[in-house]
Amino acid sequence: QTVPKCGIYGFNWFNVWYTPGVSKISTSIRDDNDVSFETTCRGNLVAVVSDSTRVLGDGDCTPPGGLGVMEGKSLIMKYLGGVDAVPLCVDSRNESGKHDPAKIIEFVKMCQHSFGAVNLEDISQPNCFRVLDELRDACDIPVWHDDAQGTACVTLAGLINAVHLAGKKMGDVKIVLLGAGASNTTIARLLMADGAKGENIVMFDTKGSLHKGRKDIEASPENYRKWELCRSTNPTGILTMEDAFRGADALVALSTPGPDVVKPDWVSSMAPKAIVFACANPVPEIWPHKAKEAGAFIVATGRGDFPNQVNNSICFPGILKGALAVRARKISDGMAIRCAHSLADFAKARGIHPDNIVPNMDESDVFSVEAADVAEQAVKEGLARVPKSREEVYAWAKREIAAARKTFEAMMERGDIPEPEEAMILAARDWALTQV
Repeated sequence: QTVPKCGIYGFNWFNVWYTPGVSKISTSIRDDNDVSFETTCRGNLVAVVSDSTRVLGDGDCTPPGGLGVMEGKSLIMKYLGGVDAVPLCVDSRNESGKHDPAKIIEFVKMCQHSFGAVNLEDISQPNCFRVLDELRDACDIPVWHDDAQGTACVTLAGLINAVHLAGKKMGDVKIVLLGAGASNTTIARLLMADGAKGENIVMFDTKGSLHKGRKDIEASPENYRKWELCRSTNPTGILTMEDAFRGADALVALSTPGPDVVKPDWVSSMAPKAIVFACANPVPEIWPHKAKEAGAFIVATGRGDFPNQVNNSICFPGILKGALAVRARKISDGMAIRCAHSLADFAKARGIHPDNIVPNMDESDVFSVEAADVAEQAVKEGLARVPKSREEVYAWAKREIAAARKTFEAMMERGDIPEPEEAMILAARDWALTQV
């Protein structure tokens, strides 16, 4: 449903909000397109765009098959960030039936004028790389790929605090990245931009480690992001898991659901106070207790039923709110890194320990703080159309988030949003148990 933001005090008010009154809005925007951010819903509205070709762990679900995830994303944006969002699932197949990134690119370029930002979601690789890179350059509003950038932000935040607790420095740690999809390739890029050294990073895809000798990647133009990492990491050409894990300080696994993808022996061979992020869902690459038994100091997963959930839900509502606050033209890597440090600093301020290294979704103030920090970074980089102070953005975001939650509460109290039936809850529980 759509909840309006203007009042109807009598039927004559339709003459104000629609015709003839709306003519003033139309002509004002015609004369200055930026007015649309103030006089319409655009300024706080995000398009959640997907072709549903990589829907969580379910693969290609056909365009409407992704609607549930996109609606869930929109719900989280509203409740946690006070951001309005619209799910848009599109058919990216061309005349030959192949999924074509150009289809998504053209769609977003055409509809960008109705939104303040775009959140790309569940687009299979390697198409997702081209879609994001081209749209970041072509669009005049922020385009954000949450599977890549959101996961990278939260992972970087967790690593910042984990490395701190281990008494080490980011520039010194040796890191193994298991999986070379959208998430880990972006994690690698942000890690190196934030002080990690490419010479200390070894990444693996399904065919082995990434290095300059990977002719299969070099010969594949659509895998240009992976080829960049072949050239910027693993200079000694480490080939095996055993060699990569030996003496490594940290593992970030975003690969195949486990539980036996990562061997306890590999973890045992890592450096003292080893950090293990096993983030595959629904089952991590190694069970947390197995990683701990093998000697891991800190273990994080993508699940909420284990300590240290690395979940991008603590990132995207805040970073999008911050970008919208100052009408940023894009979300730069600098803004993403600032978001990661905002999350890490928020957790440090309230206290961290090996089983609690990042904020949780129920720490509501984290989203206002993120928004303020990200907006400040956008202003610093010259990406803000409407520069505002950090304090101004923080206060605005806090008010907006509180208002969104009050709207939810009021609708639930009135019964406009009915309570779920017990049979549905039990069915959902039973189905979930079959997935683990």
